[in-house]
Amino acid sequence: MLDSTPFPAQDAWAAYRPSRFPGPLNLSPEPGPGQNRDAIRSAEADQYFFHFPDGNASIARLLVRKLIPDAIPGTTVHDVVTARANYAKLDESGSNIKIRLNSPVVRVKHQGAAATAKGVEVAYVRGGKVHTVRAKNCVLACWHVVIPYICEELPEKQKDALSSAAKVPLLYSNVVLNNWTSFKKLGTHYVASPGCYHTNLMLDLPVSIGDYRCSQKPEDPVVIHMTKTPCKPGLPARDQHVMGRVQIYSTQFETIERKIRDQMARILGPGGFEPARDIAAITVNRLASRLRLRIQLSLG
Repeated sequence: MLDSTPFPAQDAWAAYRPSRFPGPLNLSPEPGPGQNRDAIRSAEADQYFFHFPDGNASIARLLVRKLIPDAIPGTTVHDVVTARANYAKLDESGSNIKIRLNSPVVRVKHQGAAATAKGVEVAYVRGGKVHTVRAKNCVLACWHVVIPYICEELPEKQKDALSSAAKVPLLYSNVVLNNWTSFKKLGTHYVASPGCYHTNLMLDLPVSIGDYRCSQKPEDPVVIHMTKTPCKPGLPARDQHVMGRVQIYSTQFETIERKIRDQMARILGPGGFEPARDIAAITVNRLASRLRLRIQLSLG
């Protein structure tokens, strides 16, 4: 179980491995009914693991570089990690491809009847004002739950289908430490703590790529990754997810910071850890509580 969310035994067995959690299940390595696809064991995947030091951000940067080469210098996956983005190149008036930041879409509709329309109209907000843009086609690449609210022309059956899947809420907290000597003294790199605010904490994966070098010794600074999947015991899974999103959306950063400092002091204190001295910075990412929308327009 993650917090109070029901977690299938086969997914737990595949995703967490006996090295982290005790109690071998002796299950068949073959995929089972309803098993989450990313939890299916794969010998090929187990032999190869790749991780960008900034997570998925490098993937987004590679996509942007492909679309607008001048925005991010370099040509390889090795140099993209430390490349400095030129944001002024994202939305140039003379460019065929434009990426417009801070412009959330609020309405998408056909120009005329959907069956005969030759184009679409998209309304977005920027600087407190609503703007519109017209194009031949439009692709909504966003959290599907949002689509029924901004595209009212969809059939009710399709709206219901888009609204049916409820994401498990997820809290990613990253803590920059001045050193990781307490982990070294305790002889650990990963701690599972299901009874605490965050269910686990771990040293960031030691990845060196291009000009970027990971922490080499315990006296070096390092990033600690912590996760939480807040839910509400006793409710159906979908309702738990909704309550969890409300919780992480309404919780103030100061509260999360106090929880992090307290939890790390309790876990790492025996190794000499002191929050006030050893914590340099904290960032919190609330996933499934923020609504993001990206649109792709075809002007041809």
